[in-house]
Amino acid sequence: MKNKSLRLPVILVLLTVSLSSFISCEKKDNTPEGKVLNIFCWNTEFKTRFNDYFISKGLLPADVKINWIINPNENSYYQSKLDEYLVKQFDLPADERIDLFLVESDYAKKYVDTPFTLDIYKDIGITDNDTKDQYQYTKTIMTDNSGHLKGISWQACPGGFIYRRSIALSVLGTDNPEEVQQALSTWDKFDYVASLAKDKGYFMLSGYDDSYRVFYDNIKAPFVQNDTIVIDPAIKQWIKQTKTYTTKGYNNRANLWTVESFKGASIEGKVFGYFAPAWFIDYCLIPSSLQFPKGERKEGNGTYGDWAFCKGPQAFSWGGTWICAASGTDNKKLIKDIMFTLTCKKDTMTSIAREMGDFTNNREAMSEIAASDYKNPFLGGQNHITPFIENVEAIRKDFVSPYDQEINEKINHCFAPYFEGLMTEEEAWNYFYSEIEQLHPYLKHNK
Repeated sequence: MKNKSLRLPVILVLLTVSLSSFISCEKKDNTPEGKVLNIFCWNTEFKTRFNDYFISKGLLPADVKINWIINPNENSYYQSKLDEYLVKQFDLPADERIDLFLVESDYAKKYVDTPFTLDIYKDIGITDNDTKDQYQYTKTIMTDNSGHLKGISWQACPGGFIYRRSIALSVLGTDNPEEVQQALSTWDKFDYVASLAKDKGYFMLSGYDDSYRVFYDNIKAPFVQNDTIVIDPAIKQWIKQTKTYTTKGYNNRANLWTVESFKGASIEGKVFGYFAPAWFIDYCLIPSSLQFPKGERKEGNGTYGDWAFCKGPQAFSWGGTWICAASGTDNKKLIKDIMFTLTCKKDTMTSIAREMGDFTNNREAMSEIAASDYKNPFLGGQNHITPFIENVEAIRKDFVSPYDQEINEKINHCFAPYFEGLMTEEEAWNYFYSEIEQLHPYLKHNK
């Protein structure tokens, strides 16, 4: 079977594994725990969390070997390799099978509604009480059509607007997060401030797709309904706004993840701010802000410390990493310990938030930090947890589909020429639908 097998409808996925495979797997549940734990992921983020908050605490059995299988995320390579492994999972010796694998929100449903993921409660032994303080949307996105929880995360990813204090002071006369929030609390206000920023020689956003995640996360229906692509009005609003911002010079015409995009965060940068969650600060903005990359991360090194956070016009989330237990694992007890320690234990959640700047998936831990004297040095000493808390409770993930990653990527890719003036809007839509048709020829659309 080809690598794209798991991207087809669930009914075809089910055909890849015979019923006898599941029965034989269940018979092995009472056998001793395995001595090799195979973890499939796309970068070292989870490896760092695992080493710092599980292995370093002496929780890994001395006779267990950890085998990290890391493949890059770009161009869906990670998913393709994961699909290859999962399809042959039950033909492999126990020590060669995937035990844990990670998924992101954009393609989580692709794996949630398949037999390749175990029920976190029924099969692994995590309890409702263990997850009672986790944010509901992080559970909704990993719940299958039968109501079974298929993945669990240490992080929640509410987003907001992360802005340059010095630019806010120049444009608005204040860098105070509460006052800046008042100025940016609706899209109409946000657009007005974008015009003020332009007059001052700044860009409100770095580029075309900077605000996309805000609009996408507020769609009111799935992208695919009855095998038909349905484009939500929120996406059309983003297209309209981005075309206006490009035409009027409110953005810097950069594509996300490019060098040009992140130059906007440098000492020479003219970008007012970025829509993003907490992980974006640590992995993207901090490295981009430093004038001396090998120097100390402190105020005065580039734009480090010249930033702050506010909620922005709409609540949204972006990203997140979930841990899934693979069917066929012989390490269920160890997996339970890992999942509990890294996602359910309040002390761990508090430590990750304080030490790594992450927003963790525990209401009690986040509430305590929000009420504490915690200060984020990158954000000029701001305790940004409070506005994140206000946004996270508004997040819903009721309309995520297995097609979201590909549709999101194609919309951003296919409309860039329209924003640049190289295509009409109708041509961009035709381009988009032709790209999706190559991936999923059975999907219909109403232009």
